Amino acid sequence: MTARTTGRTRPVRRRLAGTAVAVVAALGLAACANPVPEPAPDAAPAVPPPALTVAQSTSVLDQVGAVLAAGDAALDPAGLDARLTGPALAIRSAEYTRASATGGERPPVTLPMTAQTTIIPDTDTWPRTQMVVTEQPDDLQAPLLLVLQQEGPREPYRLWSWSRLGPSVEMPLTATPEEGSEPVAADDDSLLLSPNEAMAQYADVLTNGDASAAAATFPADFFRTAITEARNQTVASLQAVASVTETVAPEQGAVTALRTADGGAIVVGQLTTVTTATLSQGSITLNDPLDAALSGKQSVSANLVRTWTDVVAMYVPPAGGAETVTVLAAEHARTAVTGE
Repeated sequence: MTARTTGRTRPVRRRLAGTAVAVVAALGLAACANPVPEPAPDAAPAVPPPALTVAQSTSVLDQVGAVLAAGDAALDPAGLDARLTGPALAIRSAEYTRASATGGERPPVTLPMTAQTTIIPDTDTWPRTQMVVTEQPDDLQAPLLLVLQQEGPREPYRLWSWSRLGPSVEMPLTATPEEGSEPVAADDDSLLLSPNEAMAQYADVLTNGDASAAAATFPADFFRTAITEARNQTVASLQAVASVTETVAPEQGAVTALRTADGGAIVVGQLTTVTTATLSQGSITLNDPLDAALSGKQSVSANLVRTWTDVVAMYVPPAGGAETVTVLAAEHARTAVTGE
């Protein structure tokens, strides 16, 4: 395209030059020097460049990794907020508490900072979100989907969340890093469900199972199965002394999304799960070191409330396409415990 355009413009320049000479001669003007040509402005690209290059993304991951390494070595969250925020900061801090309470037997989750796939936004505004699918960790756990956010032009990218890819999950196709992927607003109506709707409806499915009005939109998945099994185990273990209820709700404003190649979106959001055991008799001894450390108690006789920070990533198809949402990755971590 460039070659053809240049070919068209060259004859035009020659005709313009000839016309200028004729005008000067007719007016009897003499030039003592050639006019200084005005510099032509650089051509604007047809498509805005992505907000980040692959090399810059790699540098961001290295810097996040350095902060994590320092925190992990000391099991101290004090410096994490330099490069962690949101659910990532809450979960990592709780993992340090768990590691300390278990004498290192339950260390923090391994977070590789080497990218297998990089999904870069093409926006020129803030906040900005990039997503990274990591290489498989050395402990052979599933690869992670990382979400990193930059709140403003003078702020660094911070790790907002990580979540483990489900078994046999295939990530949807996205634009190359050189092209960049369009950010999708939380209320975008070009999808089967807006990102806000998707997170709210999935939270209802996790709470109510097949009884949820949204159950048909969210087929059974690995995370829903794990949550249901854990809930059933808790109910069974405490049924002699307590009744158990569990609710899952989306965190307002804690959702982000990037466009996929087919017009859908990868949506990542934070949920909060609250598991409440109300005792009818006796007491519960907190044998789990994390429960004891987070609550500051060894036993409870009235109630026990566990709060979990969840991260869920899903593929939401474009409107008029598929009629179901696919859960891609998830993380479920206990971050607070209270009781009396």
